[in-house]
Amino acid sequence: MPRTALRICPLCEATCGLTLTVDGTRVTGARGDRDDVFSKGFICPKGASFGAVDGDPDRLRGPLVRRDGELREATWEEAFDAVAAAVRPVVERHGANAVGVVLGNPNVHTVAGALYPPVLLAGLGTRSLFTASTVDQMPKHVSSGLLFGDANAIPVPDLDHTDHLLLIGANPLESNGSLCTAPDFPGKLKVLKARGGRLTVVDPRRTRTAKLADRHLAIRPGTDALLLAAMTHVLFEEGLVELGELAAHVEGAGELQEAVRDFTPDAVAPVCDVDAGTVRALARELAAAPTAAVYGRIGSCTVPFGTLGSWLVDVLNILTGNLDRPGGALFPQAATDRTPRPAGPGHGFQLGRWHSRVSRHPEAKGELPLAALAEEIDTATQDGEPIRALIAVAANPVLSAPDGDRLDKALASLDFMVSVDPYLNETSRHADVVLPPPPPSQSPHHDFAFNTLAVRNQVRYTRAAVPLEPGRMTESEILARLVLAVTGMHGADPSAVDDLVIGQTLGKAVRDEGSPVHGRDPRDLAAELTGNDGPERRLDMMLRLGPYGDGFGARPDGLSLARLLDHPHGIDLGPLRPRLPQPLKTRSGRIELLPGPIADDLPRLRTALRERPAGLVLVGRRHLRSNNSWMHNVPALTGGSNRCTLHIHPEDAERLGVRDGSPVRVKGAGGEVTAPAEVTDGVRRGVVSLPHGWGHDRPGTRMRHAAADPGVNVNQLLDGSLLDPLSGNAVLNGVPVEVAALVPQAEGLTPVT
Repeated sequence: MPRTALRICPLCEATCGLTLTVDGTRVTGARGDRDDVFSKGFICPKGASFGAVDGDPDRLRGPLVRRDGELREATWEEAFDAVAAAVRPVVERHGANAVGVVLGNPNVHTVAGALYPPVLLAGLGTRSLFTASTVDQMPKHVSSGLLFGDANAIPVPDLDHTDHLLLIGANPLESNGSLCTAPDFPGKLKVLKARGGRLTVVDPRRTRTAKLADRHLAIRPGTDALLLAAMTHVLFEEGLVELGELAAHVEGAGELQEAVRDFTPDAVAPVCDVDAGTVRALARELAAAPTAAVYGRIGSCTVPFGTLGSWLVDVLNILTGNLDRPGGALFPQAATDRTPRPAGPGHGFQLGRWHSRVSRHPEAKGELPLAALAEEIDTATQDGEPIRALIAVAANPVLSAPDGDRLDKALASLDFMVSVDPYLNETSRHADVVLPPPPPSQSPHHDFAFNTLAVRNQVRYTRAAVPLEPGRMTESEILARLVLAVTGMHGADPSAVDDLVIGQTLGKAVRDEGSPVHGRDPRDLAAELTGNDGPERRLDMMLRLGPYGDGFGARPDGLSLARLLDHPHGIDLGPLRPRLPQPLKTRSGRIELLPGPIADDLPRLRTALRERPAGLVLVGRRHLRSNNSWMHNVPALTGGSNRCTLHIHPEDAERLGVRDGSPVRVKGAGGEVTAPAEVTDGVRRGVVSLPHGWGHDRPGTRMRHAAADPGVNVNQLLDGSLLDPLSGNAVLNGVPVEVAALVPQAEGLTPVT
């Protein structure tokens, strides 16, 4: 008989609660969980397709090991033996940095992906870390680190209470939100308008979100930081700065006023293609609103001034007194956060503690740019060893990083590679060992990362909805065994990894005078932990030590795993609340409005005032039924509007002789691709758009549906040389391209001349 089971959706950042229909071991349906304390029944097409994603027949069911040049089925023991035999010798002969680690976006969507990669990195001791953050969000981490002293202290808009919302480069009606965890983001925007609030969207495309807005500004791509700097200038020039209760926590306002003096509305208008009067109106409306929030996302991060734009988003929130107040932008407090420490100066945030070997890119948040991975493998220098072995966990950088062709060749040259991935995709096809985790229905779920970005404080946990199939291994055990295999402890019980983390964490907690368990015996505390396995015991520990926790009995009404399991739809912890100065970890203990690295980068932004770009520039786009390269193998999530086409404005199409549906050649610094044109006034003149995550046409993969309609890899148009210098984030938007219509000829397609 079919039954139902609860599951938190892992398919995007909204983290909606689902009610699954399960027939035996197969998920046959998914609907929104109406009793979920956070999502209250909301579901999007991705969540509704959970069963199809979960049951994809192309998912690998067991490990693969390369023998005689071919990946063949193997036992788990054979797979981990191969890893141990290959990786540890690389470390011993060439040093820890000769082993690279690539972490993909799906890591933050699983329990295991949150808990084990930090242990893996610590055990290896490598500095060769590359993640999806540097093709997505690293500018926001860097700007938050410089402003607040903590790269993970990211304020989010209080969507449920704000009177005025300014969105920069964000399309939450398609993406469901990012760095702002909000189930039913579209509904929240509609409620905002219904209660009389104002929505302004800045985006070169007339997205679904832009169509909902009261005001849409079709800005020239890549100029967001100039627009925001001009708005900051207006606030100072017109006496509209009102710090309010923030005044005691802010330093550097005078220096900031001088730093933005050149960015007048009249100076930025011709570069941004936004009227100077409109720029002034934006600043005045923001200052006049009873409450307001500015929110920037991927369109403003993946550009040459990504960190400066991200910094200015929060500068505007600060100068209008809207940071850390209801209706503005606030710092969430997740249940698994560390015990809040007393406010005071911290260690601050540093950039460039080490550099990449080839191009000397500075690290940011412990990471090197993903765009530099290929050269770190294929280029010899006098400064250290190249990467000889690679561990890729839920990562497909051949499609997500610039110049996938070069990276494709570089991966083929490695001495050894291991992929933790459910698919044989464009990247994992190069691996010598592939370790596939089970489908999401067979895994537990708690959102460690996304609850730190949630628009309401809450906590939820769901155990696996379906028992683990015979022959499968949990993702947690896979990653724990991987840690042991590469750190010289191959063959040890995987529970040793969890025991080590628990012992270290409790040992530190009992020595901390601010901890609720100060002075207690860590062995006694470890014995009190509950849960069916190591990951659950670690979750129990984090909940009990966290800001809402029971403190191992110190606060009887506090959180624990046992209490959370008693609330299968989650526990509501209330709306976001003001938290300053507690989140501040700068050396001054205050918000530092004009940090040194920001001030040093502003001359580069001033140079942009003189630029007048000519020709077409490229931007990406997001589809509601897609998430990077994950979901193109699911028939229910492809087709319709989710197609790999080049959006081009009618006037540009007419000038270039491009017809709707006809093939066009797009050429950039990294190469060229051919895609069908989609002529639409949804993109502004001078801008063309290709979606991200396509290009499933390489041999040796096992993603049959994706390969049948492969699309093209937009990142192949990039050569990887364009980066935001502060964060190392790849520049994916606003890059110049050439577009030419193609006409059929006897021997192929030829550009129109």
